[in-house]
Amino acid sequence: MKLTKLFLAVFISASTMFFSCTPKDSDVQAKITEKFAATPDCAGASATVNKGVATLTGEVKDDMCKMTAESTAKSIKGVKSVINDLTVTPAVATPQTTTPDSGLMQGVTDATKDFPEVTATVNDGEITLTGNIKRADLPRLMQSLNSLKPKKINNQLTIK
Repeated sequence: MKLTKLFLAVFISASTMFFSCTPKDSDVQAKITEKFAATPDCAGASATVNKGVATLTGEVKDDMCKMTAESTAKSIKGVKSVINDLTVTPAVATPQTTTPDSGLMQGVTDATKDFPEVTATVNDGEITLTGNIKRADLPRLMQSLNSLKPKKINNQLTIK
């Protein structure tokens, strides 16, 4: 009987110590928040903890940061598992550096390549021609340039 009481007392004592050693969810959450604040890759991430399960929310810059936040949370004592609900910031599209005139200029360059004395410039959709051209070659050049559909062709050519 004494042995049974002693065993029961030891069991209750051990159980109390075991359950009292488990960190509180609020303490675990505070430690995760502290680690996130010290880790630049975790900027934008936050965590809530319920029964040892850490749920990560927020927005991070890339997938690597998302993985870093998850491994950081898993490294905290008292975290049983991690639910990673972090989102990655969408990449911002970079504007195209080409202008509408660049496509037109390529066509003008191709159209004037057979006329070495003709110089052409393109500005705001308008083509300006300068230099010299033979009268017989002018219709062929103008037809090629008109097919490019410019706003206007400023013909300042000297006809030979």
